[in-house]
Amino acid sequence: MSPPKPRHGSPLLLLPIALIILALAVLFAWIGGWLGNKNVTPQTMVNTAEASGTQQPGVRRAHAKGICIVGTFVPSPAASQLSTARVFSQPSTPVLGRFSSPGNDPHSPDNKAAVRGMALQLKTDDGQEWRMAMNSFPFFAASTPEAFQALNAARLPDPATGKPDPARMEAVLAAHPEIKNFMAWSKSAPTPDSLANTRFNGVNAFRLTNAAGTTRAVRWSMRPHTPFVAADPEQLKTADRDFLAADLDRRLAAGPLKWDMVMQFAAPGDPIEDPSKAWPDTRPETIAGTLTLVRAEPQVAGPCLNLNFDPLILPKGIAGTDDPVLHARSSVYSVSFNRREREISSGNTHTGSVR
Repeated sequence: MSPPKPRHGSPLLLLPIALIILALAVLFAWIGGWLGNKNVTPQTMVNTAEASGTQQPGVRRAHAKGICIVGTFVPSPAASQLSTARVFSQPSTPVLGRFSSPGNDPHSPDNKAAVRGMALQLKTDDGQEWRMAMNSFPFFAASTPEAFQALNAARLPDPATGKPDPARMEAVLAAHPEIKNFMAWSKSAPTPDSLANTRFNGVNAFRLTNAAGTTRAVRWSMRPHTPFVAADPEQLKTADRDFLAADLDRRLAAGPLKWDMVMQFAAPGDPIEDPSKAWPDTRPETIAGTLTLVRAEPQVAGPCLNLNFDPLILPKGIAGTDDPVLHARSSVYSVSFNRREREISSGNTHTGSVR
């Protein structure tokens, strides 16, 4: 006699549904900040970013000063062998993006911007999107969200003195020694004199899967065609507050600006889930395509103003890794975006953002 078939109400049939519901609950719990270290949630990290300066309503909590950019991405002949992502096979893809400066002040002076950002949205003809957020540093400041939060909290001024507490920073560096490497880089690295000759790096690792089903871990970077020129430190002291935007406008008036997208492939043993450690320059690289920018405009009324450049919005053929910093960035961006949207919808916004 064969065993009886499960009835519609059988726990065996309900188990897959329960697992799906549980997985969704876990996802929303993380995004909402209800899981993990209770002292390090997306909300806590955004709160710290707000406290780093005078937060203005309707403005990004980090990299508040920005410039909208428009252009196209054209894949290289080798790109279609790297991934099945449509962006690597269609002739060209429109790009909407943003250059940015750190901090939550949309009027911050450009001569204080030692770090610069490039965020892009690529939308292919089949409706898929690829959003990425890159920075001019070659590796991330910390290896985990907890370490990065500790660093940012230590940078906040002590209410008693109005300045950061040196002892608190020393404790953070002792607990998270990788941060010292980032500080050493920031003190020694020359600052480019233009956005046009700045290299932008995606310090988190991702996975590309090609048509044969082969998956490889990569980090990508945008490498400028414009030759690098270091800014003169003395000239920076007296530079105009918005000299980077003025320089960008001048250069684009003379013609398009280009960056090659370079994929760097991990070797066995390379840290895939630790963005604070750069991979050796000897790792194999492939040019996946060329980004061409043709226009820039102030963000105050530009198309990039309210776009959330979540780095985990990815097309088929590209996937995130388990890097905890990557997933924290996605969650923090979501919290920041939702706060801005609520402020904008309520009419409580900062006006007069220059870029």
